[in-house]
Amino acid sequence: MQKPGLIASDVDGTLLDVTEQVSARTAAVVTRVTAAGTPFVLVSGRPPRWIPSVAEQAGLTGYAVCANGAVLYDIGADRVLSAYTLDPVTLHDVANALREVLPGMAVATERYNPNGTLDSFVAEHDYISPWGDADKLAKPRAEVLGHEAVKLLVRHDRMTSEEMAAVAIPVLRGSVNMTFSTSRGLIEVSKLGVTKATGLAEAAKLFSVDVADVVAFGDMPNDIPMLEWAGHGVAMANGHPDVLAVADEIAAANSQDGVAQVLERWF
Repeated sequence: MQKPGLIASDVDGTLLDVTEQVSARTAAVVTRVTAAGTPFVLVSGRPPRWIPSVAEQAGLTGYAVCANGAVLYDIGADRVLSAYTLDPVTLHDVANALREVLPGMAVATERYNPNGTLDSFVAEHDYISPWGDADKLAKPRAEVLGHEAVKLLVRHDRMTSEEMAAVAIPVLRGSVNMTFSTSRGLIEVSKLGVTKATGLAEAAKLFSVDVADVVAFGDMPNDIPMLEWAGHGVAMANGHPDVLAVADEIAAANSQDGVAQVLERWF
């Protein structure tokens, strides 16, 4: 394809290497991308508060699509521009439905917190995050589900995410969007119609960039809508088989600067 009009990259397992750092080679090509006037958008399952550390390493101050498309975040201004939320009734309905088919599960919510009056992340006492519980605030389930949230996280420590998804999809189909970004027993629920693709489309519109001119990188099933939507979808060699199956191109693994290798064609 021609030189891209916008670059979009997932963070974990894609832009970050196996030590969860942006390598010097990757940081250098990101700098060349932005110096050429081409927007570079981070597109992640992460909440906004987990974006600045990555953006600083990559030298980015533009936009990030967070929470699997539910939040558009201005990195430089540290400001949420838009958010698509699950209301408490929906959160309770989803949790109750899943409890019937996933006994032993625990839930957490990433909250929409525009005024800073709520705790951003709350979880049940039994919820154990695959990424560690440094920011966990344990609450009863009713409190976890009692406020608007951009993402509901459902954890089961005796199942893989694939196993959970196979059970949950028939229960949730048509009511919410469900995906996963790790195989370690976690599924992630967003408002119906919200995906990384919808979030990235909103960001691309800010730059008046056509979808055909977007190159997107990802590695896990939550990246599939984005890779299918973009003009050129690139999966990492370390990616999930479902992602490799839909990609236009398979790049080298994140441990081998796969994102940088592709972008060096143009920048």
